Amino acid sequence: MLDTVPPRGHFSHSRLALRPDGTIEVRIGTAEFGNGTTTVHVQLAAAALGCTPDRLTILQSDTSLVGHDTGAYGSAGTVVAGKATLHAAQKLFGMLAEQAAALAGVVTADESAAAGGLAPGGGHVAGGGPAQDWTGEAAGLRYGPTGTLVTWEDIAASATDDAPLEAEAHWDGSPRSVAFNVHGVRVAVHRRTGELRILRSVQAADAGFVVNPLQCRGQVQGGAAQALGAALYEEVIVDDAGKVTTDILRQYHVPTYADVPRTEVLFANTSDRLGPLGAKSMSESPYTPVAPALTNAVRDAVGVRMTSLPMSRDRLYLAMKAAGVVPGRPA
Repeated sequence: MLDTVPPRGHFSHSRLALRPDGTIEVRIGTAEFGNGTTTVHVQLAAAALGCTPDRLTILQSDTSLVGHDTGAYGSAGTVVAGKATLHAAQKLFGMLAEQAAALAGVVTADESAAAGGLAPGGGHVAGGGPAQDWTGEAAGLRYGPTGTLVTWEDIAASATDDAPLEAEAHWDGSPRSVAFNVHGVRVAVHRRTGELRILRSVQAADAGFVVNPLQCRGQVQGGAAQALGAALYEEVIVDDAGKVTTDILRQYHVPTYADVPRTEVLFANTSDRLGPLGAKSMSESPYTPVAPALTNAVRDAVGVRMTSLPMSRDRLYLAMKAAGVVPGRPA
């Protein structure tokens, strides 16, 4: 389970602007450090605007471009910073729809009512001002009732210094939903040597709506691999003088590709009303259930409950020996 919020809240700011060439500049405060944040923000903005991702340019991690961002930690890249980007994109789309309506000569419902135009029964004449009458696509914004297309470039050309086509949004990270992960393993333990092999590794993740399945799957697999390192190999040893003796990789075993089994990832079909497009946090969450799953599997296999990590081969052997489950030497 993951429910992460910094002590004083998590703040993010995003600003989107339609540039003169018809492309859209997305400014975000959060940082990309290999977790795929940039791609997700492009997806969120493109989904709100209806444009193709190649029309968007991301500028990030610069306080001269946007306001303060608490930072890229605490599983905030999508559900906090992404929420700010999604809100800013939705605001910008409303502005662009209004501008497109003006360029297309579409009379909005409000304007029609002000001019005295009423539909039968006293209702307002349907107009094109509301954003829901417009949809974004690769070439521009299209007005549903008539099929009129106003290109991104035409909309951009209509902007003025006094009325730039840009929007911004903030998000403070509250409220947030809880993410859940469940891990299962099947193991084999050699009673004579303490060797442990993972025969199968599976993790189910409740990530809400998964904005980018490929990236999220890799994040779950990476978290599981990191957790396997902590559960089986990694240990900081300090001598009596207070010196760390495991200070080089020859003595501190970080799992390599050969050490890590393939982890199957199963995404629960859920959606969260608080997250952008229904997404939940994920990043740290895959780490949490792995060590408990391994210790439970070892207990099931050899009847020994391991109470300290890492479960190295010698430590597992000594625990089995103390429990009397190590067989004698063959004759």
